[in-house]
Amino acid sequence: MSDAGSAYSRFQRALTTGNLSIIRAAAAELPVIRLDDALQVCVLLRDREPQRYERAAVKWIGRYCVERPDATLDDVDQARTAFAVMRRDPERALAILQTLCAWRAPAV
Repeated sequence: MSDAGSAYSRFQRALTTGNLSIIRAAAAELPVIRLDDALQVCVLLRDREPQRYERAAVKWIGRYCVERPDATLDDVDQARTAFAVMRRDPERALAILQTLCAWRAPAV
């Protein structure tokens, strides 16, 4: 199957639509959703299904802790604060969360 038809490519295209039903259907085809992609879904939930936003943010922070075993309490607090201020200062919040997503532990 070509990359254009891969499950991840379909998921990426679904994210660009902003339609949560299409995104959920595409996500169901994937074995795992990347942390940065999950962040995009959280932002969409904030805007389109605000009643689900807080739970999604808590799940994201939990995943962050699992996927970044060297995460510190300060990192977790930054993530929590960013999600808490997402509604009033989305640019600042996203910058913090994207930085946390991009962090990679040094090779051993």
